[in-house]
Amino acid sequence: MHNWEGITEFVAVAERNSFTKASKYLDISTAQVSRQINALEERLNVKLFYRTTRKVTITETGQIYYNHCRQVLDSLTEAERVITDLNQSPQGRLNLTAPVTYGESVIAPLVNDFALKYPDLKIDLTLTNQKLDLVAESYDLAIRLGQLEDSSMIAKRLSSRTNYVCASPQYFKKHPKPLDLAELDQHNCLRGTLDTWRFKVNSKNQHIRIKGSLQCNSGWSLVDAALKGIGLIQLPDYYVQSYIETGRLLSVLDHVRSFDDGIWAIYPHNRQLSSKVRLLIEHLKQGLTREPLPA
Repeated sequence: MHNWEGITEFVAVAERNSFTKASKYLDISTAQVSRQINALEERLNVKLFYRTTRKVTITETGQIYYNHCRQVLDSLTEAERVITDLNQSPQGRLNLTAPVTYGESVIAPLVNDFALKYPDLKIDLTLTNQKLDLVAESYDLAIRLGQLEDSSMIAKRLSSRTNYVCASPQYFKKHPKPLDLAELDQHNCLRGTLDTWRFKVNSKNQHIRIKGSLQCNSGWSLVDAALKGIGLIQLPDYYVQSYIETGRLLSVLDHVRSFDDGIWAIYPHNRQLSSKVRLLIEHLKQGLTREPLPA
């Protein structure tokens, strides 16, 4: 344990700029803190603090050393917590967020099942289409769809969603089914928040600009418009699959259908070993996955 001696005392002094305050925090004598710091400086052959009778200031070298030591101590604390969690049922508060429509139809029922399985947990599920700051707002986990933007988080792929282009039988009585992407220009394509649709052509994503008589930021409103024969829509499976199975909507352009729209669980780095987060991710993945996912 020789290499670890003095680390806790050093971090305590660096965070409080005081040997006295560090000793009170650690519940040891100021003299012991001073001895440990002196021994650490001697072993490293560097000066970690500037000391005067009035204040203690960390050196540039000390700041670099502190940054590394803080991470090590955080990891040790997390490791101890994880081992403790392994012997306990997860408890406490679990905060997560998900998009509104997908959250209502898919995520919330799975979270409710998880709540039944672990009754000691207090779960707070926030459904919003805003990209919340998980760290600043103390969220343990977020469900995100499609392309990820925030590289500062850890991301786990839970499943994938399929985008369908479809319309009602009534619409296709008046308009021929499009056989290739170029023919979309001849159709009334109902738009969501974007004016492009995404397809997979020769294993590559291709974005096609579309135009139509109606635009709405609600997927369910677009489904209703398609069911009434107004035009074509492109929406994920959880909006349209049941209507396709009953024949109320007919899928087209299946040969260029986009399959790889990811469904992700993202979380801050300091939540990565939390048992409640790990168990929830496993639960969601089991509930969402219909076939093995790529690593």
